Amino acid sequence: MKVLLSIKPEYVEKILDGTKKFEFRKGIFKNPDVKSVVIYSTMPVGMIVAEFDIDDVIEDKPCNVWKKTCRYAGISKQFFDSYFHSKEKAFAIKIGELKIYDQPRHLSSLGDNITAPQSYRYL
Repeated sequence: MKVLLSIKPEYVEKILDGTKKFEFRKGIFKNPDVKSVVIYSTMPVGMIVAEFDIDDVIEDKPCNVWKKTCRYAGISKQFFDSYFHSKEKAFAIKIGELKIYDQPRHLSSLGDNITAPQSYRYL
């Protein structure tokens, strides 16, 4: 099963160039069968640009997640701390095999009435 994730263009670029190997989330998918992620680069790009296999999901206290991921977080410690402020749990999706699309795709290529999710959407 796949999920669609909305990710800001600045972080998408870091995923695509390999400097960001973890995608951080405050919540994670409920379905354990999710094996891959389709990346929707938010506006101004507004396109699906790639997908990746989920290598692992780290679930722990934010401070522990940072220790495990900081080398390839692709974000600053300050941003991380701000994002997870007052949260008891943090999730880091480890990016596995990445497939960058030759041509970015519109959301409509996934089907009718597909909209960009606030968090994630099952496909």
